[in-house]
Amino acid sequence: FISVRNLVRELVQKNIQSIKIIKKIHQCLLDYKLLTMKKNLLLLILILHSCDMKKTEIEEPKAKKIDKILKMHGDERNDEFYWLNQRDNPEVIKYLEAENEYRDYYMRDYKNLEIELFEEIKSRIKEDDSSVPYLENGYYYYTRYEKGKQYPIYCRKKNNLNNTEEILIDANKMSEGHEYFRIGGIDISPNNKIMAYSVDTVSRRLYTIYFKNLESGEENSYSIPNTSGGISWANDNKTIFYNQKNTGTLRTERVMRHVLNSNKIDEEVFFEGDEEFNLYSYKSKSGKYIMIVSGKTISDEVSFISADNPNDDLRVFQKRIDGLEYSVDHLNDSWYIRTNINGAQNFKLMQCDEKYTSSQNWKEFIEHRENILLEGFEVFDEFMVITERENGQRRFNVISNNSGKSHYIDFEEEVYSAYSSVNLEISSNKFRYGYSSMTTPNSTIEYEMDSRKKIILKESEVMGGKFNKEDYESKLVWADARDGKKVPISMVYRKDMYKSGENPLLLYGYGSYGSTISGGFSSVRLSLLDRGFVYAIAHVRGSQYLGREWYEDGKMFNKKNTFWDFIDSAKFLAKNNFADEDQIFAMGGSAGGLLMGAVANMEPDLFKGIIAGVPFVDVVTTMLDETIPLTTFEFDEWGDPKDKDSYDYMLSYSPYDQVEEKDYPAIFITTGYHDSQVQYFEPAKWIARLRDRRTNKEPLLMYCNMDAGHGGASGRFEAFKETAMEYAFLISLTEWFNIYLKKKAL
Repeated sequence: FISVRNLVRELVQKNIQSIKIIKKIHQCLLDYKLLTMKKNLLLLILILHSCDMKKTEIEEPKAKKIDKILKMHGDERNDEFYWLNQRDNPEVIKYLEAENEYRDYYMRDYKNLEIELFEEIKSRIKEDDSSVPYLENGYYYYTRYEKGKQYPIYCRKKNNLNNTEEILIDANKMSEGHEYFRIGGIDISPNNKIMAYSVDTVSRRLYTIYFKNLESGEENSYSIPNTSGGISWANDNKTIFYNQKNTGTLRTERVMRHVLNSNKIDEEVFFEGDEEFNLYSYKSKSGKYIMIVSGKTISDEVSFISADNPNDDLRVFQKRIDGLEYSVDHLNDSWYIRTNINGAQNFKLMQCDEKYTSSQNWKEFIEHRENILLEGFEVFDEFMVITERENGQRRFNVISNNSGKSHYIDFEEEVYSAYSSVNLEISSNKFRYGYSSMTTPNSTIEYEMDSRKKIILKESEVMGGKFNKEDYESKLVWADARDGKKVPISMVYRKDMYKSGENPLLLYGYGSYGSTISGGFSSVRLSLLDRGFVYAIAHVRGSQYLGREWYEDGKMFNKKNTFWDFIDSAKFLAKNNFADEDQIFAMGGSAGGLLMGAVANMEPDLFKGIIAGVPFVDVVTTMLDETIPLTTFEFDEWGDPKDKDSYDYMLSYSPYDQVEEKDYPAIFITTGYHDSQVQYFEPAKWIARLRDRRTNKEPLLMYCNMDAGHGGASGRFEAFKETAMEYAFLISLTEWFNIYLKKKAL
């Protein structure tokens, strides 16, 4: 009796519904074989009377208001929730915890659905899985997962895959005692004896570098904190180059040189003094040079050092010029340069002698093309692979270095995702790439560039035995934007559940930094498709789906095109009966969260509900505060609000500043307390102001992961718990799904 009574009290405290309490009590009684069923019922009545069964009503959190007048260009703004940016203030933490508690309370009736979704998503993933091994410097490297474990095990085998496995890192063991854990990078010395690796246990993307002797298994006591996580080895097997971050702004601002097992103080190789630029470094594929790249949105400067002579002075490849973008790699005695020089908006490929690198020595290798975006390139001894995008579709152009002849690796499906995979061996005649579509799971494919033969190395499994790609259909449609442009939309749905004009639809968008979201596969998404949702991706301006011009037309003073494209895409899908016009949902994260905030203000009646993940919503205040991480080198994306024209334009769409007294759709917001990209206080302030000013009572919910940052939880399955939260929220708002459930029950 006491055991069961305590169980009831625990359930009541957690706001579990009465029916769930009864089921759990019944199971408990059966487990303990306490009484017969008749006596069980009598005992249940006694238990219910002995406990306080009154549900605790939890009201929406109301953040207090403290006037904070912000002045700029003669304009005054009152940011009454500005105080929420005090990270370690106990009142702030209390407020974030109250938001989490309220979300749990509000969604209590859908907790079973949330659990069901999580288990469903998890069940499709092969738990004892491994990656396709890749060859580097005589070893095959791969990661594998063991059943029931959250983190990967990093391994290698010497010479061939039949040899004994060597475990480099078991992240499951290393993560013990940490709420968050992520490996940033693993880099092995050229003689294969020393491993340098980096770890983040806070989720601020501040990685600490460690060293391990792979022959003895001994860990070096020396570590390097506050790095970006990447390591580049010189060819002497003792000198490494790493990137150091500013712990306040989180800008990568220094490249340092460290000599292993030496008393020598780490040397600064390069310091980037311009706060609008960020740094990274890498080793050329040829292994001959250490490359240092300093870049911002529209300008780059590359420098390099001989990997054979790591103490040499740094050489500048081409001095920075505002508006000149370029990236380089080395092959034999030449450099290859992808660049927008001389007005090449969609980029072209240039070549120069390795001794003479300034732009006047660059010679055209692949000319600029008006309708084809040159996205990247991969060098091999005998071939070069160019990644291109035309009319939204990505393809690979394979060029023989000997004959100059070229051919394309094309793809048959209309909506798909293809990307260059791990290709570290410059002497190889095989090009490895990944491919999937919205109906086809991901495959890793090896393409023999001389014979043109494709070999599927691995096709991802969708576990559970229920998935059949023939049950789903994908399409590419084109929406009419208000200014006459055509906006491409990739979409997918389950055939037997699709009814013209009746389905709920989830529209995803991003549209910033030129980042292009391709129409690839997601086993997670099946949980929506199998419940009747149509899923669509609006390839709005701000991406490079239709080339560089598509990006330029969605940034700076053209940023509102991103928002209007998304709105017009939603209206197009409703008008053409791809969705029930009363059940259109929207989703986006980070800069896509800005998109969500903007469309919620601009056309709130269009969307039934919105998921805004780690949303960048306080645009003006954030971009005016150069102490906030990542602010300074984003001026070329959004504008610098210290300029009045930029200030006025950004203010006109900034989601937080544009919250008004009007009805808003249901909104679910996610954030991370340690987020280094979008600070937690932006979404916290946004939901506080929405609650204060909205004129209706649609749910406004926020989940703050107190242990994670921008990427969410770190464990293999933990992140899916947040996905299950989001999906449960969407489903809770759908009329169509409830009707479907009743029909299914009948």
